[in-house]
Amino acid sequence: MTVRALRIAGAGGPEVLVLGETSVPAPGPREVRVRVEAAGVNRADLLQRRGLYPAPPGAPPDIPGLEYAGVVIERGDGALRHVVGARVMGIVAGGAMAEELVVHEDEAIPVPDGLALVEAAAIPEVFITAWDAMFRQAAVGSGSVVLIHAAASGVGTAAVQLARRAGAIPIGTGRSAAKLAQVTQLEAALVVEREPPSFAQEVRARSGGRGADVILDGVGGAYLGENVRALALRGTLVVIGLLGGARAELALGELLTKRATVRGTVLRSRSRQEKIELARAFEAEVLPGFVHGELRPQVERVMPMQQAPAAHALLEANAVVGKIVLRW
Repeated sequence: MTVRALRIAGAGGPEVLVLGETSVPAPGPREVRVRVEAAGVNRADLLQRRGLYPAPPGAPPDIPGLEYAGVVIERGDGALRHVVGARVMGIVAGGAMAEELVVHEDEAIPVPDGLALVEAAAIPEVFITAWDAMFRQAAVGSGSVVLIHAAASGVGTAAVQLARRAGAIPIGTGRSAAKLAQVTQLEAALVVEREPPSFAQEVRARSGGRGADVILDGVGGAYLGENVRALALRGTLVVIGLLGGARAELALGELLTKRATVRGTVLRSRSRQEKIELARAFEAEVLPGFVHGELRPQVERVMPMQQAPAAHALLEANAVVGKIVLRW
């Protein structure tokens, strides 16, 4: 069976995104087939389109999309978790920007009542990334000072909310004062970054001289040294992206003196079993926050899938606060 899909015609700019078709297999044992209503746009999609972040083995090489929301339309043998007609969302290694996809039933997360599918499509990648990094890779808790780079981004807006929900103290950074002004309702202390990277002193000032217990960094590159300077004693730096470069120099003395920890993490290449465990834990620990109104995806714009090139251009121009969602 064939369905419509957004395809990458070749490495290049947004113009290489074209609507085409793809085949969707029947669901296997304990799998479900989902009719995709919407998919969130992420930085990884931009990198894949440019030929810089190929899909892992088993994922469609030319259909972007790491998160989806939709409706279960068919169940494979033994699939009992979601009835036909159930609204679900989740992360995939690729291919979310097709009208249908097949996933293991345990990777699909129920969409809370009262949340539109176009909103749900903006949840999985950014909220699971931020939650896993802050609470499973690091140990954010009540009273923790958390430095969140790119606070106006999808991951940033998710991380600020998750930190607040846990009773932590979020400090968000960004290069645009205007964009940061739009996330003031998230109740984070905000710092405008400068070039070269210079934020450690202000982070220390805003934390009473303590520094950040945890830093969530999607920039990498030249931020490494300043991140370490901004860390508190026994603090943890969690690197979730390398948008600012993959190489940097570091004076190891400060790292040793602070007894600091540097961790790297990524979701896309994890095994199915790891993703299932992560999805189940997220459902139990974080999903109630959306039910009770403590958490909300920040969706700046919903656009038809046909306008994917324009959506990519907006994200590349850093003209977005929160997420762009593409819908069929």
